[in-house]
Amino acid sequence: MASTVDLNVFSSVPALQSNLGVLSPDQIELAKILLENGQSHLFQQWPELGVDDKEKLAFFEQIALLNSSYPGGLASYIKTAKELLADSKVGKNPYDGFSPSVPSGENLTFGDENFIEMEKRGVVEARNAAFVLVAGGLGERLGYNGIKVALPRETTTGTCFLQHYIESILALQEASNKIASDESQRDIPFIIMTSDDTHSRTLELLELNSYFGMKSTQVHLLKQEKVACLDDNDARLALDPKNKYRIQTKPHGHGDVHSLLYSSGLLHKWLEAGLKWVLFFQDTNGLLFNAIPASLGVSATKQYHVNSLAVPRKAKEAIGGITKLTHADGRSMVINVEYNQLDPLLRATGFPDGDVNCETGFSPFPGNINQLILELGSYKEELQKTEGAIKEFVNPKYKDSTKTAFKSSTRLECMMQDYPKTLPPTARVGFTVMDIWLAYAPVKNNPEDAAKVPKGNPYHSATSGEMAIYRANSLILQKAGVKVEEPVKQVLNGQEVEVWSRITWKPKWGMIFSDIKKKVSGNCEVSQRSTMAIKGRNVVIEDLSLDGAVIVDSIDDAEVKLGGSIKNNGWTMETVDYKDTSVPEEIRIRGFRFNKVEQLEKNFTQPGKFSVED
Repeated sequence: MASTVDLNVFSSVPALQSNLGVLSPDQIELAKILLENGQSHLFQQWPELGVDDKEKLAFFEQIALLNSSYPGGLASYIKTAKELLADSKVGKNPYDGFSPSVPSGENLTFGDENFIEMEKRGVVEARNAAFVLVAGGLGERLGYNGIKVALPRETTTGTCFLQHYIESILALQEASNKIASDESQRDIPFIIMTSDDTHSRTLELLELNSYFGMKSTQVHLLKQEKVACLDDNDARLALDPKNKYRIQTKPHGHGDVHSLLYSSGLLHKWLEAGLKWVLFFQDTNGLLFNAIPASLGVSATKQYHVNSLAVPRKAKEAIGGITKLTHADGRSMVINVEYNQLDPLLRATGFPDGDVNCETGFSPFPGNINQLILELGSYKEELQKTEGAIKEFVNPKYKDSTKTAFKSSTRLECMMQDYPKTLPPTARVGFTVMDIWLAYAPVKNNPEDAAKVPKGNPYHSATSGEMAIYRANSLILQKAGVKVEEPVKQVLNGQEVEVWSRITWKPKWGMIFSDIKKKVSGNCEVSQRSTMAIKGRNVVIEDLSLDGAVIVDSIDDAEVKLGGSIKNNGWTMETVDYKDTSVPEEIRIRGFRFNKVEQLEKNFTQPGKFSVED
């Protein structure tokens, strides 16, 4: 039972006081925290002891979870909420006193000497890295009801995003272990942050597919919990309108990944094992692994504590800009500034034209694509200071200009890329810029929204995401000396896209450009209508003239030469209407499907040397 001192706290809330008999000492302690932080309204409607006691205990179970899953507990959450809501009400600018400037970083050009060196260095470092995928979201915004990582990255092979990510990590692991100075074998840890929405479905996808070839011991799922919703500027927790014993909750944002890693104990384990890097990436950028080896090479060469992957951005483009902010008091940080805040910030600090393109044709502030590489030692040290907490923000939708009431409940949010906000000025924070065609094609918009995007702006849809993969692979092969025919323009699901040859390969065939160059020789050409899927490791393309479809699979001990003139009716692309419910969701959101009219398909299951020619 609570002590006398404690009971005084409850005397002002008789509905709760009369129910203390049903609560455990821990629950009474939680009730006290709520009352001390202005939450007495939660108990106003409680009936006397003996009525709904089960529901009252369930209420405290939820409170216990909300309290334990937030750094510093509910008292800390409510205190921060009050401060941020007060700032929001008066319209306080988070960048007051800060002046923006262009930070230092590395601009890479695909295929040149420096790029090739960085990629090789990145492969050396890969076995010293852990990979963290932030995958808490469903595909609803895409017009797809499953988890986003289960979506096909491209439909030539049907490989889903999660399979591609795992096969890319395994290809890096193998290449890195092969050249390790001590010849030891190390498994790269792969962490997936899930949510209530995605956890069981992610686990099921992995188990049904035997973890796509990865050892199950390498994979850790960390589930983020939701946070309490807030009803007003006093940060009063919002009750569910249908259930007075339940707090409304919403996702806290992908910044939770830091506190989950901190509390999991994994960082300590990785340091002990000699790891140096943690790579964070998001769930539906099918080109990301084209950029990872070189970016990791930059981190190692420049010894960056934080390396943000970035792409060139046009001034005022709807993508955050990586910016150095220096405060009048001497503090400085390099962080992502959202595009709608960057332009006014520049105008207010002596740049009358705001965010404008420089002589390169792009803004000097590179576009943040939310992929981070952190140096493990300094990362763990920083999280020990903050307990994994990330600087939060609040975005209430007010009913009117008085800003006294909300249209609906709000909550605190945090973003993974805001980690550098708390770093000391001595931290080495930089970026690596790569071409958009190589590194960035997120899939996040449904066909209807994508079709409304102004001409010339990226669609970021399933259609554009798949087309970007064929474009990147075609351009990579072009740079390796293959004559890949130029694309044709086509309108799919209301979006005008470039349709290149449908070229795909498994990560183990070519993870870095120097490996791909070694596998291509002689006079090779691929027509625009062609499809080529390389699924084996030791396949070389030599004097190939392809006009049609070819699919080659082989075991690792089979050496296959793909060459000669291959001509067949190939695969045709048929348009599909995204409203046509007779077509599976993952196809109709693309606006096309393949009609596999004719192909040359070879699968080599025995060791030896073989050649594929029509």
